[in-house]
Amino acid sequence: MAEKKNILTYAGLKQYEDELQNLKVVKRKEVAQKIKEAREQGDLSENAEYDAAKDEQRDIELRIEELEKLLKNAEVVVEEEIDLDKINIGCKVKVYEVDFDEEMEFKIVGSTEANSLQNKISNESPVGKALIGRKVGDVVDVETQVGTIQYKVLEIQRVS
Repeated sequence: MAEKKNILTYAGLKQYEDELQNLKVVKRKEVAQKIKEAREQGDLSENAEYDAAKDEQRDIELRIEELEKLLKNAEVVVEEEIDLDKINIGCKVKVYEVDFDEEMEFKIVGSTEANSLQNKISNESPVGKALIGRKVGDVVDVETQVGTIQYKVLEIQRVS
C-alpha cells in the first residue's frame, strides 16, 4: 500500500528540513558528548546522566527517522500557483463567523503542519474540509463537536 502523501507548504517543508539538519548536525554531537562525559564517570549501572543521555539519543534518532519519512513522502504546495478564486491548501482565508459575529483568519495547511495556536488548520479537519473549494461570498455550515458553526467566506489570499 502506498504511503499517505504529506502535504506541506514551502514554509512547512523548510521548517522540517531545518529541524532535521539541526538534529543530525548539532543534537547528535551534543548527545554523543553527554554520553562520553557520563561514561568517564565510571560505573554505568547507577549513572543517571548516562541513562538520560541514552534516552535523549533514542528520542533524537526516532525524531530523525520520523522527519525523514515525512519528507520522503512530502508533496509541496506551490503557493504562487494557487487559484485564488477558491480555497485550497496554502491559502489564507478570512471568514465571518455568523453565530459569534466575529471575523477570523485561517491558513489552510496539510495535516502535518496544522497548529491551532497559529491559526493553521488542516485540510482534513472539519473546518478545513468544509472550506476547501469554496469561494468568496459562500456560506459554509461546519459540523463540529459543539454543533454546527456557520462561516461566510470574506477573502482568499496567498500565505505570505
